Amino acid sequence: MLETSARLLRLLSLLQARADWSGAELAERLRVSPRTVRYDIGKLRTLGYPVHAVPGVAGGYRLGAGAKLPPLLLDDEEAVAVAVALRTAGAFEESALRALVKLEQVLPARLRHRVGALHRHTVSLGPPDTPVPTDTLTAVAAACRDRHRLRFDYRTHTGDDQVRDVEPYKLVHTGRRWYLIAWDVDRADWRTFRADRLSVRTPHGPRFTPRPAPPADVVPQGVDTALMRHRATVTVHAPADAVRPHVPPSVLVEPRGEHACVVHAGGDTPMRLALHILMLDADFDVDGPPELLAALRTLSERTRGYRVSRGVTASQQGGNHDQNAPQDGH
Repeated sequence: MLETSARLLRLLSLLQARADWSGAELAERLRVSPRTVRYDIGKLRTLGYPVHAVPGVAGGYRLGAGAKLPPLLLDDEEAVAVAVALRTAGAFEESALRALVKLEQVLPARLRHRVGALHRHTVSLGPPDTPVPTDTLTAVAAACRDRHRLRFDYRTHTGDDQVRDVEPYKLVHTGRRWYLIAWDVDRADWRTFRADRLSVRTPHGPRFTPRPAPPADVVPQGVDTALMRHRATVTVHAPADAVRPHVPPSVLVEPRGEHACVVHAGGDTPMRLALHILMLDADFDVDGPPELLAALRTLSERTRGYRVSRGVTASQQGGNHDQNAPQDGH
């Protein structure tokens, strides 16, 4: 039989693992009598854990929500999963780091080795471009859950400051950014907002009756491009299935026959947009905007006549340019 303190921790772990337990089930798991289970439940209540009893034949025990967060008891697999997730939780960088430090301090050595191995042999493509404050995400998520109108200050991709009044529908994370999908009350239409550009006003507005789900083309495809400062429609001379692996899932790629497709590309700057297009690894045609064409010309000039030989460019070798070096690009 477990000692009382160890048994209480085991009982708390069981209550956290499932919503409802009968007294007989808990007694069987703990290998004690139902009377001991009742005694231990009383001890947990004395320690401040709100354990609710459900009377009747089908009754039992349930751990309720209290005034403070109880210690979470995780098994090995759960602890490893949480630790790995915290390492990649760039959207909550500071909060995730504090939680990760607390968790790794108490991980057994065998689990620390597993987490370390996963971290060392996992490649991250980098944190989100613009992390969002945790309180912003939680406030927006609560408004979605409780169906409260949401008012916020919003900075558009052109730099304009606006006040928006919306019926929030859902938060969407594309891997690079957080977005809010919502019904814009003033514009009477569905809109997508970058969460890092909004500042929630409190208190929230009145409750609303949920509308039918937005059209499928509202999210997720196209959401990144639509909210970028610089955008372009690019005809790529490659099948859509060959191009899609080179772009995030949120970028819209439209087939144009068997050997071409149209990519709706976007970037925070003209140069980033140009680089994104070059990374498609295929020939392409694009006729604007002028800022993009200028960025592509700049890249072409910078790479004209250069070759790499043991880390030294041709210009550093006295201008002995490689005749086979690539010239003008798209």
